[in-house]
Amino acid sequence: MTSTVPPTPPIPPQDRISAPPDRVELARGAVPADNRFINEDLLPVPLERRNWTTYNFAALWVGMAHNIPSWLLASGLVALGMDWKQAVFTIALANLIVLGPMLLTGHAGPKYGIPFPVLARASFGLRGANLPALIRAAVACAWFGIQTWIGGVGIFTLLGKIFGGWANASEIGGQPWTLWLCFALFWALELAIIYRGMDTLRRFENWAAPFVIVGALVLLVWVAVKAGGFGPLLDQPSKLGWGTDFWPVFFPSLMGMIAFWATLSLNIPDFTRFGAGQRAQIWGQTLGLPTTMTLFALLSVLVTSGSQAVYGVAIWDPVQLVARTDNAFGLLYALVTVLIATISVNIAANVVSPAYDLANLAPKIINFRTGALITGVVGVLIMPWKLTETPELYIFTWLGLVGGLLGTVAGILIADYWIVRRTVLDLADLYRPGGRYWYTDGWNWRAVGAFAVGGVLAIGGSHSAPGKGPFPTDGLIPFLKPLADYGWAVGLVSSLLLYVLLSGRSGVTTAAGNGSAAR
Repeated sequence: MTSTVPPTPPIPPQDRISAPPDRVELARGAVPADNRFINEDLLPVPLERRNWTTYNFAALWVGMAHNIPSWLLASGLVALGMDWKQAVFTIALANLIVLGPMLLTGHAGPKYGIPFPVLARASFGLRGANLPALIRAAVACAWFGIQTWIGGVGIFTLLGKIFGGWANASEIGGQPWTLWLCFALFWALELAIIYRGMDTLRRFENWAAPFVIVGALVLLVWVAVKAGGFGPLLDQPSKLGWGTDFWPVFFPSLMGMIAFWATLSLNIPDFTRFGAGQRAQIWGQTLGLPTTMTLFALLSVLVTSGSQAVYGVAIWDPVQLVARTDNAFGLLYALVTVLIATISVNIAANVVSPAYDLANLAPKIINFRTGALITGVVGVLIMPWKLTETPELYIFTWLGLVGGLLGTVAGILIADYWIVRRTVLDLADLYRPGGRYWYTDGWNWRAVGAFAVGGVLAIGGSHSAPGKGPFPTDGLIPFLKPLADYGWAVGLVSSLLLYVLLSGRSGVTTAAGNGSAAR
């Protein structure tokens, strides 16, 4: 196969930069400094700054996974009729599945030092990359708002328990003004931390991860002592069984659990670009993601079981559970834990990505910090308190829709990077108009076509139970309704296969032999 554009001239030997065989550094002078597709945040991370270790990546995942929405995942599944074993199994399987694309897309980070929107330029084109970047940014902004709202509610609840009277404050927009105050202060604290940059985030995650683990274990020990053991909830049978009633709930729930981290399966290069090597990101993510999420789901079930034994009712929300105590020290400790846990996941998972994505949209106007501020504003405007009102809306509508679209983008990225280009990219051309990734005026219509077809197949059949969501009962496109329960998988597989087929026929090939990616 031949390239769709003429090869760029090789960089003279004196301008090439020496690097390990598995890592690439941009050659000096390879791209003009005033390029409209460049700013300091989008350029490859220099080799000397690619220093994140296995522990850094594992700590990142521990910090991101240990948060209130993760804790509540099991409760959402139990509310849909599963028993605790089915809920934990569903969550564990989902995270093992999503780990695959996470590692595949994460490979480009340590090798080239590039963030997700720059990697997307290889498949979508320098301008076309804004399509997946903005979709990913929109999802992240919504997640940021959801996490900030949940964190603000947690702070409001615990402070109300400590000081009293907060819940009885006058209302604004149907909520006590003290709740809005907690939400606003927490929002500002998160943006203040990320504004200091990625090194601050890495240091924060390093100590936040063990702190949150200890906090969860302390909660488990506390409720176990008060309960005198676990039992009532663990003995509750499934309302669905393992037969015909279970599978129609299991598969859309599985896709929803996958969608919980599908966002990170796209923008994980935003973090792995700082990796010391492939071993660090592979082992760090493998040790950090599936084990942590499964353990956290199990902790959620055990603690909730203990709450039923103590209080006679299953309390799935850890904040509401802690609020039952009158111990001032315990309340303060819980308050700090909620703060750290929510900040840990929200900044890493939901601010870093859209900050890069928005910078990619207008590099000369928006840098990483400006993108983070925009994320914060949009996260409020989407009214996150509406998205988490019911399990059906949260798991089937929100997570299912998001998962289908993000799975489609992931399929194209994996197909382009691993199958079409065999992990070989022309690093300079990712920033150079007119280069091999310019395609047609900056757009690769093969990627756009694969995304459109995969997206329709993935979410075209989206449906809601009567009165439970925004979609028609028969689905947006009725004959696609059977595919809707498998949206993430359908989107990923269909877009991957279609992109490979279209790229093979069009003659897209790797950058091998070009010489402009100095090694």
